[in-house]
Amino acid sequence: MGRLTARRPVLRIGPTGSSSRPDTLAVEEPLELRVDGTALAVTMRTPGHDVELAHGFLLTEGVVSGIADVQSARYCDSVDDSGRNTYNVLDVQLAPGVAPPQVGVERNFYTTSSCGVCGKASLDAVRLRTQHPPAADPLKVASSLLAELPDRLRAEQKVFDRTGGLHAAGLFTADGEPLVVREDVGRHNAVDKVFGWALLNGRVPAKETVLVVSGRASFELVQKAVMAGAPVLAAVSAPSSLAAELADESGLTLAGFVRGGSMNVYTHPHRIG
Repeated sequence: MGRLTARRPVLRIGPTGSSSRPDTLAVEEPLELRVDGTALAVTMRTPGHDVELAHGFLLTEGVVSGIADVQSARYCDSVDDSGRNTYNVLDVQLAPGVAPPQVGVERNFYTTSSCGVCGKASLDAVRLRTQHPPAADPLKVASSLLAELPDRLRAEQKVFDRTGGLHAAGLFTADGEPLVVREDVGRHNAVDKVFGWALLNGRVPAKETVLVVSGRASFELVQKAVMAGAPVLAAVSAPSSLAAELADESGLTLAGFVRGGSMNVYTHPHRIG
């Protein structure tokens, strides 16, 4: 398995002078995702929880809707110059009868860690029809508790503590208990790892849960929450206009600027008391 962090010498310059010292960096490596032996996507990610990442990606792209749709997932023989497996190619075999990904899902190029929606063939391809609509989810969460969740997410960011260079996503219960927290250089990868965990552990649809993300709420993150059936998305930073539009249409409660004891609730505030 690939490393999560790497050490590199740096020149530290400060008000009192400069010095050389080692620094810890978050590792970023490509992962090629194949489905039934055919290349589907390449994304830059932090190694670790790759099987979750693959399952979450296929779920939130509408390729699968449950764990029964996946037959197996295994690393392929991708070797470096020394002949060692890089663990950077993962092949997912769909269950018999499950349709292969549609053309609009393909991302046959390198997706940067900050880019998600830009990999879509068109906006229409992004507006996927979820099999787990969150609109009727009865979840109620206290505003005081919701305001605490970003701090609880931050407390679980072990690699961020060492590098300062990772996004995080976490799935929480209505009582504020963390079900799973994942870190990655790409915010969309962190969310895919979370929902991949949910798929593998029988938690899809993600009923009565809150998805918390450490940065902004983009259109793609809202789409992923809707596809997985999570009723609430809370972001530390701002949502985009298209994210709010999709959340409103889909019945998802979207909260932004959740920090310092306050928040802005952009859609479906009835779930927050």
